[in-house]
Amino acid sequence: MTSHTAPSGKEAVKVKRRSGSVGRKQTADIEEFTFSGHKALQEGRPQEALGCFRDALKAADQLQDSRVLRACSFNLGAAYVEVGRPRKGLDFLQRAQPGPKADRLPDLQFNLALAHDALGQSRKAATYFLQAAQLYRSQGDGRSEGDACVEMSRCYGRTRDWTLAAQGYLRAAESYRVANMLDYAATALSEAGSHMFQSDQCNQDDIIGVLSECLSLMGSITDPRTLGELYLSVGVSYCRLRSFQEAVQCFQKALSPTAKWPPLLAKVLNNLGAALNSMGQFRSAVDYHRLAAGLYGSQGCRGNQARCFSNLAFAFSRIGEEEEAAESFILALQGFRDTGDYLAQAQVCEALAECYLVQRKQHKAVQLYKQALSALSHCQDSSGIQDQLVERLTATLQQSLTVGPQKPHPPAPHSVRPHRHSLPIGPHVRKSDITNSPGTAANQQPDAPEPDAPGSQQEASETPEYMSTVPGQSSDQLDKRQHSELWLDRGNPRTDSNASLAQDSETPPSSPGDIREQSSLVSSWRSQFCLLM
Repeated sequence: MTSHTAPSGKEAVKVKRRSGSVGRKQTADIEEFTFSGHKALQEGRPQEALGCFRDALKAADQLQDSRVLRACSFNLGAAYVEVGRPRKGLDFLQRAQPGPKADRLPDLQFNLALAHDALGQSRKAATYFLQAAQLYRSQGDGRSEGDACVEMSRCYGRTRDWTLAAQGYLRAAESYRVANMLDYAATALSEAGSHMFQSDQCNQDDIIGVLSECLSLMGSITDPRTLGELYLSVGVSYCRLRSFQEAVQCFQKALSPTAKWPPLLAKVLNNLGAALNSMGQFRSAVDYHRLAAGLYGSQGCRGNQARCFSNLAFAFSRIGEEEEAAESFILALQGFRDTGDYLAQAQVCEALAECYLVQRKQHKAVQLYKQALSALSHCQDSSGIQDQLVERLTATLQQSLTVGPQKPHPPAPHSVRPHRHSLPIGPHVRKSDITNSPGTAANQQPDAPEPDAPGSQQEASETPEYMSTVPGQSSDQLDKRQHSELWLDRGNPRTDSNASLAQDSETPPSSPGDIREQSSLVSSWRSQFCLLM
């Protein structure tokens, strides 16, 4: 929202040079305090900036210049919003320009919107952001119009007005393109596509069109991290459309740009592996899941690493390598225990039990089913899953007591499915888009499965990771479901949209190599400020 050299306020208020030494000193003090406040903000010292703007306002009171007084009130109000005191900031902002003229000042409308948003008044804030965007457009300020539209869309996302949020991002993309800010335009398009999934007024063709437009801008983006984040985001969106072939292409293009950022690369690798699982290319997926698990482990992200091991175990089970699958499930289980994720523990325990049943190790399977029930006791609303596990435990106990060499009939490894209750679909995904759509997108043909691993298209579900499978399903449901649910892992730190599929459930320890300047659609301090000259 602001430049790196000066605040982004469009109006520079000239301080009249008063005659006499007192007037000249007051003028110099105001200018000095204002300059120091702007500098403190740029250097990330908002509390110090607040003190500077407060001193500037005191000096302006003595100067008795109404325009300077309003400008200082404006800056102080914006600074209060920045330091997390929006109610007091709102009071100073309203003093800055009382009367009908306030409705014609875009920066004031923008700051008022930020204050209302910080107070939790999202709908009111969206109205102010829209007014600011319209005023910026009338001034030909495409960048500021785009910033206002992004903030407006975030407000609509918080109120779950998905259609309005998507429209806001589309307008932001248009504004950024006018301002020749193509990386911001591509990011806005990516966000628009993500929000369109939630809107009942957008169909698959609409979403594909937006994603295609986003991809068309990639060639103009030179920053590798931005490029990698966008390919990752668009790839996840294609997964949600079940266009896995297009998703794999995006993830593969994200590999090189994200190579220098291990946390981001881990997400790309895990998603690529899961998308390949979804296409039945399990042997190829194994390598990517191993790499992702190693990267997450080196960052101390045990939960994410455990999900990678779950993905890896699923791929192994589908190519008949049951020992490897069981080993990976054991590693996943330990990771989920370390992070206290009881639902995931139950899911992995059930999957591991089914692996042991395939290996005719009924005793171990019984132990795992009991552990799954124990983990579920810590989860709410798990009665349906518990009933299914009890049924499977009972059946396994009966098998283990069967006299004679009768061979048990556990579910085949390729039939492993998640519980329909296991990972609830997130509030940002229309369930009908997932459970009722065909196994592949209209324009996609399923890849040929590997000879020893019958392929199946997977089903997307919004949770903290992209996971190609989670543990079992009761036997009476296996034939009714044709797709496993996926966990999507989308890393896009450029925005804070509530509709982002998911951020990392863990934040890896920072290292100097991971620190970079924030490059979001809006700056780290978002309020508008005005200059004094």
